[in-house]
Amino acid sequence: MATIPLRGPHPVTVKQTYFDQQTRTRIIDYSMEVENLDTPDEVLNRLDDIIAENNPIRVQGANRFPTKVGDWRRIELGKNTFLHRDVPRGWTEEWSAFVKSGHCLGLMTARMCLAPFTWTEMTRMLDPVGIDRWPIDLAQKHGMRDGYVCPVGGRWVVSYWSPRPLVHDFTQQARGLLYMAASAAAVRLERLVGHEARRIDSRAGLTPREQSVLRHASLGETLQETAKVLGLGEETVRSHFKKAQAKLGTRNRTHTVAEAMRDLLII
Repeated sequence: MATIPLRGPHPVTVKQTYFDQQTRTRIIDYSMEVENLDTPDEVLNRLDDIIAENNPIRVQGANRFPTKVGDWRRIELGKNTFLHRDVPRGWTEEWSAFVKSGHCLGLMTARMCLAPFTWTEMTRMLDPVGIDRWPIDLAQKHGMRDGYVCPVGGRWVVSYWSPRPLVHDFTQQARGLLYMAASAAAVRLERLVGHEARRIDSRAGLTPREQSVLRHASLGETLQETAKVLGLGEETVRSHFKKAQAKLGTRNRTHTVAEAMRDLLII
């Protein structure tokens, strides 16, 4: 809190804001100038230079979500994940290893969320324990007390971090400015990184009939029910399912349906 002396017997206490007028103007300018930046590092570095000059907030990085829902093992530094150069030393290696193990509550939450959120807000809402809380503990271990996560367009998330909790003085105006900058950065990064070359359904190569059988299985139908609905023999349905299972490399019926849904092969 900052105390401003005014006329009268008592000083007036007002809430500090994160960005002064000059910084707010520079953030707005960044949203237009980012199209002239040629590399992901330049996109993140320029944004960090603006917001970190007089504020306790830094750029953490940006992630492009893999097409396969929840498959964080596809995240690769320098390809679809870009971290700012000044992220605390040691955090990057531990975080990368953790993500590749298949657990990442923060990214999972960001993918499902339409609105930006702070780490503190996520923790209060989800009350993570055990392995789900590990990324939060890791961040605090390296001096990152809080962060601000900005999901953009369903495919990107741009994140900031702070050495102190982002609570009451983290105003809606500050949130809006950071989200605007994150959106501009994500749009530029998408153009620099490019679209994924392969179609979603080309990885598994499922036939329309195999997809249909899996879709009915995802609705809880038995083999016999699916055969009746599709007008096929039970052995034909079983054959389609076995072929789909072999293509997806799955272990059983439940795993096959789950993998097809994660790959967006059935909806």
